[in-house]
Amino acid sequence: MIAYDLKCDQGHLFEGWFEDADAFENQQTKGLVTCPVCDSAAVTRQLSTFAIKTSTGSGADRPKIDFEALGRRIVNYVQNNFDDVGSDFATEALKIHYGASEPRNIRGVSTDREERMLREEGVPYFKFPGSSKPPESGSGDDST
Repeated sequence: MIAYDLKCDQGHLFEGWFEDADAFENQQTKGLVTCPVCDSAAVTRQLSTFAIKTSTGSGADRPKIDFEALGRRIVNYVQNNFDDVGSDFATEALKIHYGASEPRNIRGVSTDREERMLREEGVPYFKFPGSSKPPESGSGDDST
């Protein structure tokens, strides 16, 4: 599938999804591509901003990123600024979410089942890769 930025002759901008470039051309020729606002079939493809190269440099002038050091800084920040609630992560996250506990940054581990429940309840959380799961989960996935 390919997404095109499109514009009608009345100036309305919209997006269209097509199997490929030939599918767009074929549908446009048959008058099947129309503006969702005014129903005009006079539609043209527009340049997509994500496809426009903005830098003329070779990339050699870009700063090098030490991802290993960045990862260590993130882990250090979380360890120093988040309360470690261990395997009570899901319980504490729910308490905070529903106002039973004061909002604060927490970290810990959770099972796949607890993570599904948190998603269903609309509790936002972020899983860091490479951490261990509690022994009872048995899934081997990353921690929360």
